[in-house]
Formats: sequence, C-alpha cells, structure tokens
Amino acid sequence: MSPFPAKYGYRRSVRAQGVLTIWLSYQPPFHWPSLLGFLTARCIGGIETVANGVYTRTAVLGGRHVLVQVRAGRGHHLILTVRGLPPAALPGLVAKVRRVFALNAQPVEVEAQLGRDPLMARLIAARPGLRVPQGWDGFEQAMRTVLGQQISVAGAMTLAGRLVARYGQALSLPLHVPDTGLTHVFPQPTAIVEQDLSGLGMPRSRAATLSTVARAVLDEPQLLQPGADLDQCLRRLCQLRGIGPWSAQYLALRQLGAADALPLGDVALVKALRLLEGQDAQLADRSQAWSPWRAYAAQHLWASLS
Repeated sequence: MSPFPAKYGYRRSVRAQGVLTIWLSYQPPFHWPSLLGFLTARCIGGIETVANGVYTRTAVLGGRHVLVQVRAGRGHHLILTVRGLPPAALPGLVAKVRRVFALNAQPVEVEAQLGRDPLMARLIAARPGLRVPQGWDGFEQAMRTVLGQQISVAGAMTLAGRLVARYGQALSLPLHVPDTGLTHVFPQPTAIVEQDLSGLGMPRSRAATLSTVARAVLDEPQLLQPGADLDQCLRRLCQLRGIGPWSAQYLALRQLGAADALPLGDVALVKALRLLEGQDAQLADRSQAWSPWRAYAAQHLWASLS
C-alpha cells in the first residue's frame, strides 16, 4: 500500500489483476445508509446497481470503459474499487467520486448552523452527517433531471433505462459482469441530440427538451461544470425550452454543488414539510431560516419521506 499526503484525501493499494483499490477519507459524521438509499432508488438499469451495500456503475474515463464500486470502509473512509482505469485517469476519478459522494463536506459546520431551526435539528438528529449527493457528470444529471419532470422517481428511472439501452454504448467485453446486469455506459450527447426520443414513452415536449439540453451541452461544455457562476448558469438554463425554475434549481443543487439551491416547486419537498409541520406550512417562507444551507435542508426533507 502506498500512502498519499492527507491533502489528496485518499490512499491506494497496488494493482491486483487489473483492480485498483482506493481508500477515500471524509470528515465525520457520515450517514451512509441514507446516501446509499438515495442511490438505490435512482439506479439506471444497465449502468448502475446497488447490492449488498455496494454501489456499482459503469463509466468512461480516459477514453476507456471502467467499472467503479464504492462501499463503506472502516474508520472514516469509503472504499473505491475500479477496474480498467488508465493510470493517468486516477486523480480525475478520485475527484469525481469525492464530489459525487460529497466527501469534502464539513457536516459539523453545516449542522451547527442548520440545526438552529427546530425542524432541521430534529431531522439532523435522525440522520447526522446526511450528505447532498452529486451527479456523475453534467450531461447525465441533466438527462435525469428532465426525465424526472412531473413523474415519479421510478418512472423517470424506467425512461432512463430505455435511453441507455437504445443509445448507450455497449460495455466493453473485459468489463462485462453478467450477474450485475451492467451492459452499457451512459449515452453521449452526440448519440441523442438529433434523435426523436418520444418513442421511449414520453411526451414529445419532454423528448424535445432532452435534445435541446444535449445541444446546449455540446455547444457550451462548461455549462454544467461544478463551481460555475450560479446566477449566470440559472439564467442560461432557464433560457432553454423546457427548463424552468424547478429543473434549474435542481441542477444547481445536484450538479453545480450550490449549497443554498432549493427547487421551491418540488412536490415532494412540500409534502414532506406539511407532514412534519402541518398543512399550513409554506416552503418558501420556512426555507428562509435554512439559508445558506437550503440544499441540505432539502435533502433532509426528501430523506424524511423514506
């Protein structure tokens, strides 16, 4: 095993039969069951799965297909296992996984401020260290967001599975794992931008939005980069046909890493708040007390429904 300086947030083992294992550190607490439950409900058939406490997905890194697995480890670590990774792509993969699993979060700071609100204090006590998981990449998260407009999570994942099966590239044979059902990588924007996606079982307007967003990502590769200017990004997203405030705020929360983003029109958030505080509770009013951590408040409200 080769230790890395603490600033990198990981250490790794030597390769064994093409498998690389990396230990990723984080600041406790970390409510792993909630994060894993979130991912379980949103697995897209063909590219990702959760089984026996392990999240597994396919990806393209360094121009090659790779298989990524993440599970809880001892101490304050997650264990990342990857197959097929080009050595030069390791730093990028580590940075991506740390972002997806929110390993750079400072939960003590967040919860100290957010917990001043009595409702949030109750929710934090139930799930200390709850993280706001991020999208794997901008294009995939944008497609997930559009597919999830006005339908259930399960319905959106069904549509996403069809999208993958029809337009995703087949997983390269050395990585094919029959028992997991992992068969593809997520489609690239070029694979769907000119396609009529309404045949997948969605309204033509939503299919058109998928193509519009794919074109926007191709034309503006930095559009959904984490850390992008939030106000500018929100304005640009809302200029796209089919993208309204809910979708823009959800992408800000889930992809841009905006800690204070909040999709006010989210039906599940409204439902969760009213279950907790009564039918007269108003999300817009209550959320003022949760700034600048409204994305964490939203994650707690969503988690409360489970």
